[in-house]
Amino acid sequence: ISPSLIGDKVLFCFVFICQGYFINADELQLSHAMVFAIEEINNNTELLPGIRLGYQIYDSCASVSMTVHLAFQFLNSLDLVFHTGKNCSQSGMVMAVVGESGSTPSISIFFRTIPSDQFQAAALAKLIKHFDWTWIGAVRSDSDYGNNGIASFLEKVADAVVVVAFASSGDMKILFEELSREPFPPRQWIGSESWVTNPGLRKYSFLAGTIGFGIQKSVIPGFRNFLLNLSFAQVAVSPLLTEFWEDSFNCTIKESNSAGKKVCNGTEDIKTLQTPYTDTSQLRISNMVYKAVYAIAHAIHNALCQGRNVTKVNFSRNGYDVSFDTNGDPVAIYELVNWQKTMAGITDIVTVGLYDASLPEGQEFQINKNIIWMEGSTKVPVSVCSGSCPPGTRKVLQKGKPICCYDCTACPEGEISNTTGKVKCLSVHVKCFYDANLDTCIPKPIEFLSFQDILGIILATFSVLGACLTIITTAIFLRHRTSPIVRANNSELSFLLLISLTLCFLCSITFIGAPSEWSCMLRHTAFGITFVLCISCVLGKTIVVLMAFKARLPGSNVMKWFGPPQQRMTVMSFTFIQVLICTIWLVLSPPFPIKNLTAYKEKIILECALGSAVGFWAVLGYIGLLAAFCFVLAVLARKLPDNFNEAKLITFSMLIFCAVWITFIPAYVSSPGKFTVVVEIFAILASSFGLIMCIFAPKCFIILFKPEKNTKKHVLSKN
Repeated sequence: ISPSLIGDKVLFCFVFICQGYFINADELQLSHAMVFAIEEINNNTELLPGIRLGYQIYDSCASVSMTVHLAFQFLNSLDLVFHTGKNCSQSGMVMAVVGESGSTPSISIFFRTIPSDQFQAAALAKLIKHFDWTWIGAVRSDSDYGNNGIASFLEKVADAVVVVAFASSGDMKILFEELSREPFPPRQWIGSESWVTNPGLRKYSFLAGTIGFGIQKSVIPGFRNFLLNLSFAQVAVSPLLTEFWEDSFNCTIKESNSAGKKVCNGTEDIKTLQTPYTDTSQLRISNMVYKAVYAIAHAIHNALCQGRNVTKVNFSRNGYDVSFDTNGDPVAIYELVNWQKTMAGITDIVTVGLYDASLPEGQEFQINKNIIWMEGSTKVPVSVCSGSCPPGTRKVLQKGKPICCYDCTACPEGEISNTTGKVKCLSVHVKCFYDANLDTCIPKPIEFLSFQDILGIILATFSVLGACLTIITTAIFLRHRTSPIVRANNSELSFLLLISLTLCFLCSITFIGAPSEWSCMLRHTAFGITFVLCISCVLGKTIVVLMAFKARLPGSNVMKWFGPPQQRMTVMSFTFIQVLICTIWLVLSPPFPIKNLTAYKEKIILECALGSAVGFWAVLGYIGLLAAFCFVLAVLARKLPDNFNEAKLITFSMLIFCAVWITFIPAYVSSPGKFTVVVEIFAILASSFGLIMCIFAPKCFIILFKPEKNTKKHVLSKN
């Protein structure tokens, strides 16, 4: 369109195609909505200044062929006569077409003021998902529009995992009346099609119970007065209006065609009519026509007055924004309407919410009123083939049935489902255990031998008592270090043995408490080294006893080969070997803390892993080797003829020591969890108490309670 053509006499044509074999009050109101919008625009000094719009109204007679015929007339640029709202007419080209209210004839029109059916198909699918319906039926009209609509709808609900039990064609009015047994809503809500679109077209919806979508209600200021200002003079010159007037007032304009009817004389009052033509309470479709005319006017204004693309239409009218995307679709905004029965028993259409496709995903629906379902219930009806599987169960599809038909089976052992409708149970995390309902993963408590446990307190108490007893014994020996009984039993090795026993008692405390990297390494190495030191001292004392009796033989000088320096060297050598074993163990594969998740189902055991089992058993094996060697020597020396033969005491102590550690091995291997640590501590304490009680208790008894026997004569006398 060239801007040079702009002028007072340039006219543009709107052709509104209304349908019907007889005059229809709904269609008449829609055509007058177009006329009203055109007159507003012609009187507007800002929109299309200097340009007047005209219009021509055609009746397609509800015929697709007639609509196509008219469309070809427009495309071939045949001259038409335009009505401008004044007493003039002029030939010109058709610049725009406002389509009819039937869907199938208007399917090829791209730009529209009613949102695309794809939007409504998506909205309906989301509505079904919103109410958790998975088992539905769909009804469509047997037409192009119904077929396309049902195809889009089925595609959308398939993505929402909804099973359509049936999708048939039929008369929705008959179906609804059969289902609800209620008076059917007005035609502007339900018709013969599933849904339709295009400027001024009626909007129909699939129904979900008694709820559906509708175009937003609108208010067109001044439109009602425009409709009611229809004069008898206008009617007399318009065949279309003449038919409406005659049908509405049951009279005839021409007296010759009266056929018994009264003659219309102009006294009829249109304000008294109760017809769809005068009903402006819910201007939904009429507003679509109104906005369509304004959209075309703004497109022409953009092209002629501003030089912009005609497709870039964006304006506001009566509080509503109008714009189109690249596909020619407006923003999809629908009212969610509910058919509710009033106190008077009349079915009324109530807006209960809004659907706005421009909002973020999941926020499109805004339901702000209670929805009344069948029989006055406010509870959302359930529409499923199978109910949701409760927590603790999973879905198992029924053979030969749709995916929404399933059985609920309990989760197998070791698995849970903590929400409803699970298809697959979840494996229980190793740090959790499941409850009896198989729906909750309860964190397992962490267990270790702590100082707060009864066992921990008892063992720690005995460890401290043993250490205290050893210190007291040491003090007694220091106090009586010059006495014969102390000197006769190698006091240097005795004091070293007492020190090592004190360390043995105290090292058992390192086994109590939460394992850490350092405590795991310390507890095993400290135990191994102190016990070897202890057994080395006992072994040294046993060798001294044997050497002492051999030294009494004539010509023997054995003692000079095993004097105090050799005794100290023996103890240090045996102990160094254990230190070397522990060092290699710590360097190559040291003990470390772990969480034992398999010992118990309901708890986690915090313990020390050995790191290298070879290292651990090498430490124990070396202690056992020294103890066995010491035990053999003590047995050989037990019958030597001294009144106080320490070898007898050593024999008993080694017998206890070996018995404890021989029974320790199976008990240690078979004890679960923290009881492994308990067995280890018990073995340390039992063997330590055996040594101090067998070797030192008799001597302390003589020193404290039998001082008369603490003489050189008594110690050296034979039995």
